[in-house]
Amino acid sequence: MPNRRTVLAAALGAAAALAAPKAAPAQEKFTIMVGGIEKQIYLPAALAEALGYFKEEGLDVQLLNEGSGVNAEKELLAGAVQGVVGFYDHCVDLQPKGKFVESVVQLSQAPGEVELVSAKHPEIRSMADVKGKTLGVTGLGSSTNFLTQYLAARAGVPAGAYTVLPVGAGTTFIAAMQQDRIQAGMTTEPTISRLLATGEARILVDMRSVEKTRAALGGTYPAAAFYMETAYVESHKPLVQKLANAFVKTLRYIHDHSAAEITARLPTGFYAADKEAYIKALADGKAMFTADGVMPEGGPETVLAVLQAKSSIKGQKVDLSRTYTTEFVKNVK
Repeated sequence: MPNRRTVLAAALGAAAALAAPKAAPAQEKFTIMVGGIEKQIYLPAALAEALGYFKEEGLDVQLLNEGSGVNAEKELLAGAVQGVVGFYDHCVDLQPKGKFVESVVQLSQAPGEVELVSAKHPEIRSMADVKGKTLGVTGLGSSTNFLTQYLAARAGVPAGAYTVLPVGAGTTFIAAMQQDRIQAGMTTEPTISRLLATGEARILVDMRSVEKTRAALGGTYPAAAFYMETAYVESHKPLVQKLANAFVKTLRYIHDHSAAEITARLPTGFYAADKEAYIKALADGKAMFTADGVMPEGGPETVLAVLQAKSSIKGQKVDLSRTYTTEFVKNVK
């Protein structure tokens, strides 16, 4: 029979166990490659982290930066990361190659891209004038490459009539234009505002809003997305739902807050030394983001039409229903 001291010690031990703070549950680790984390088109990735929405879902998310969406895609297929924040068009482009990747949260409904022309080349007044010119893109096989090819073809300029040069974004894009290595090129904010502010470039084609995108491409163009391999999505549904929760909450935050309020939550490095220009660009362009993560109706068909301008998938069958899912975003509370 236990003596009084043993019983008392046991009781004190039990009470201490109850009073002690519970250990925080282990967070699920997940790695996302972002195709240019400082680009405004991919704002939801950095903002979700800054707002703490990943942690609220019990996730330990590591955001890795890669300047070109095509390289982010390669990292996903190689198994180096589990998800990508990049353009949805990669999901369409990969399917005829036997790779099944799907958009789980559709972050935007317009590319947020602009074709800029160097101020040194006033002779370029439309995409029909790019014959013999060198055009900058973030990377070969990137979404900027896809869109450049389509815009040129739509203006009657075949792919062999101009040169495409991968120059990245930000300072590398700006340097390429300043050095006349490219006469025009496709880029995003905040690079756009930096070149316009100095008068070194002007806008040739603007795809920062849904309306202007329809004029340029003939329809709504779902662009920035959070995508993963289909097999991974199917085998990790509870985890994918948590990620969708975080991204959709972020999209709602963007929708409900001003550009200044959003910018205040970001690291200062995102401003590119001009906070006011960043805020103005975001105020002008934040309508590109979806409010709920749902794929816009008719958008996949526009993306397919753009991609079929390039020979690698021209005429090949693509099951668009397998390039995105709304299952998770529609379950977000």
